Amino acid sequence: MNSSKELKIGSILSYLQIALGIVIGIAYTPFMLRTLGQSEYGLYNTVSSTIAILSLLSLGFNASYIRYYAKYKKENDNESIYKLNGLFIIMFSVIGVVALACGLFLSFNLKYVFADGLTAEEYKTAKILMIILTFNLAWTFPASVFASIISAHEKFVFLKILGIGKTVLGPLVHIPVLLAGYGSIGMVVVTVTITLIIDVVYLLFVLKKLKQKFIFRNFEKGIFRSLLIFTSFIAINMIVEQINSNMGKFLLGRYRGTQTVAIFSIGYTLYSHFATFSTAISGVFTPRVHTIINNTKDDLAKQKSQLTQLFTKVGRVQFLILGLVCSGFVFFGQTFIKFWVGDGYDESYYIGLLLILPAMIPLIQNVGIEIQRAQNKHKFRSLVYLGMAIINLVSSIFLCQRYGAIGPAIGTGISLILANGIAINIYYHKSCNINVVYFWGQILKMTLGLIVPIALGILIIKYVALTSIWKMFLWIVIYSAVYCVSVWLLSMNKQEKGIIKKFLARRKKVAKSTEQE
Repeated sequence: MNSSKELKIGSILSYLQIALGIVIGIAYTPFMLRTLGQSEYGLYNTVSSTIAILSLLSLGFNASYIRYYAKYKKENDNESIYKLNGLFIIMFSVIGVVALACGLFLSFNLKYVFADGLTAEEYKTAKILMIILTFNLAWTFPASVFASIISAHEKFVFLKILGIGKTVLGPLVHIPVLLAGYGSIGMVVVTVTITLIIDVVYLLFVLKKLKQKFIFRNFEKGIFRSLLIFTSFIAINMIVEQINSNMGKFLLGRYRGTQTVAIFSIGYTLYSHFATFSTAISGVFTPRVHTIINNTKDDLAKQKSQLTQLFTKVGRVQFLILGLVCSGFVFFGQTFIKFWVGDGYDESYYIGLLLILPAMIPLIQNVGIEIQRAQNKHKFRSLVYLGMAIINLVSSIFLCQRYGAIGPAIGTGISLILANGIAINIYYHKSCNINVVYFWGQILKMTLGLIVPIALGILIIKYVALTSIWKMFLWIVIYSAVYCVSVWLLSMNKQEKGIIKKFLARRKKVAKSTEQE
């Protein structure tokens, strides 16, 4: 299979994996929560988040493998590729040993991590979970090299099929394990086993199919220093991501106990699903961004026009889709959470709101990240995000002690507004050749289409009692239909309407030809 076809099919499988992850997550979470109970579910998330923070030890080196592989491949230098393979195995094995030492130290000194946030029984379970996950993390570091090698060879279909298998297989095997009463420990053992099997498959594929070798000597002079410089800003992004995604759970586990972690995790899970809608759309336009940058280097006015049009075009589409999900969550989220996971999670709705509403700003501007990278101007974004992540961390320490599960969400929401709503938008306008004023003018015009559905949502909340799941879904369908009609009439331009008309005409043609057959 040629690389173009691999990329196309791999992209389709990537979206399929995202969709399956969301559907399975929504369907599986209530079962897991009710089987484990709120406390153990919170404990599971707390320990998983603590171990995930240790993944920072990789320093983003994985991202640099493909860069150097492409360089040696272009020179047809197989020996240097084999040395690169060996160097990465050595580096990640050393990192794995360090992670093992750190993880085992934390496992046997949990008081340093959780203080008095856990009960005596939870400490026993947490210790077992930490030990198992520590060994898994230590192995995952060197094993990740094999996935990088496969990706560098553009075997995307193979990678995505295994990824989909892992997404589906994990919950399916968890169900009988949980029903048998093995709890979170059983879940972790299953997850580790599946991960180990897939990593072994990666290894066999690299050795048998790709015929890769590993040379562990005579490395290129200065290559480690070069790798470290290249990955420094990637490492900063990793730190930011870990602070925003896992530090809140860790702090809540330490200061407020596992039940508040469970409440926070439900709200954060919904936010994570919301964010995937945006990344799936913007990723398709990466090649187009690089084409514009490369073709307009000598005409900055033309570049600004084309970048602004692309930035706005993608942002408008993202706003239309995310606007439906976001506004729908505002009006139906509280009822959905109650039917989804039961009572005791009222705060999860407000956590979701505090994360989702500010996230609308960066999520409709995701293509800007690719523009910065193509212009080699992503360093500023990394430094801004690092600064805001530190502010988020410090503020969350105080906010979680005062406001419980909602505290970290407040800190993250404020940091999103300051970093993405203000600092990054100014940088886009001043340094990235994008007319941000024009962009927000277009988005503001689109909000006209939200007036009618928002008015309907307010009426639903005030006068309709959503007493059953079916009644809730019925009103969600009605709200979605009103939203679509309203934005069609008041928000969408001719080009956006034309895309939908072409899509519907194509689907009608396919259906007609299928009937004739």
